[in-house]
Amino acid sequence: MKYDFTAIEKKWQARWLEEKPFTAVNGDTSREKFFGLIEFPYPSGQGLHVGHARPFTAMDIIC
Repeated sequence: MKYDFTAIEKKWQARWLEEKPFTAVNGDTSREKFFGLIEFPYPSGQGLHVGHARPFTAMDIIC
């Protein structure tokens, strides 16, 4: 079975353009504000910690 990426990509790109699932909505005051913060950066900015896959993945799902 060959993976026909051109047909698959064309299909999903058309659907994304139609439904706009990744469009940010501003000004919706009916919802409570939410800021998902996983880890604070180090105050000094040196040795910036980028986190770990497990907590980042979970917070991406929640957000």
